[in-house]
Amino acid sequence: MRKERAELGDLKFKQSVELTLKVIGGKWKPVILCHLTDGTMRFGELKREMPSITQKMLTQQLRELEQDGIIHRQIYHQVPPKVEYSLTEYGITVKELLDVMSAWGERHRERFPSDEAEHAPSEGG
Repeated sequence: MRKERAELGDLKFKQSVELTLKVIGGKWKPVILCHLTDGTMRFGELKREMPSITQKMLTQQLRELEQDGIIHRQIYHQVPPKVEYSLTEYGITVKELLDVMSAWGERHRERFPSDEAEHAPSEGG
């Protein structure tokens, strides 16, 4: 009986990790979220901070994060049009996860210093 509980717990753990990665995983979403933890940003500002991402990929990733309730898209009806992105109240909770990822990344960098250049984001996504 005890082994069965552990297996059910493992399944829930794996499904939860999979869901987390579906929402905020990938090459660009965590980077976008890191930038937005500093505050509201316009599309062009995000693009400048991530020169290797294509405009199409940035647009797609922002839309997905918005659909999942992680970021808010504020449109200002003016000329020229202005759109700002910020974390939602729910999205702010992702910072805890990003902090853990950052700490793990620092430990990994200390252990394998050559990995950083190999795993830098490249064009496209």
